[in-house]
Amino acid sequence: MKISTRGRYGTRLLIDLAEHIREDHISLASIAERQAISIRYLEQVAVILRRAGFIRSVKGASGGYALAKKPEDIIIGDALRMLEGDMLVVDPPLPNTKETRLQRCIRLTVFDRLNDRIAAVIDRKTLASMIGTVDPDESYMYFI
Repeated sequence: MKISTRGRYGTRLLIDLAEHIREDHISLASIAERQAISIRYLEQVAVILRRAGFIRSVKGASGGYALAKKPEDIIIGDALRMLEGDMLVVDPPLPNTKETRLQRCIRLTVFDRLNDRIAAVIDRKTLASMIGTVDPDESYMYFI
């Protein structure tokens, strides 16, 4: 499993909005400049996140985007799944597919455990924890 540009940029967009939560709304142009991301690509990612209810848009000459929920209510795993689809390292076996003992063993002892560990990390992180407003022991200092 590899998180695509869409997932990485979408996460950065959400974090940027969370960092500027005190502002009513922020233009994608300013986010694109701060994050060094193409504005056209950021627009595509913003549409997905808006439709999923993570962000809201404000139309007009001084429009922009803002978080639709509080940073502590946005789970990184939910956003990544919306942007990427499932976060599985290997697809589960298809229904009515017979697994060999070896395939089942590898799935149970490696792939399922990896899936569980990935989910444990991304489903525990909120935007608030990423920007340091909650759980200071888990937050990392970073600069954009």
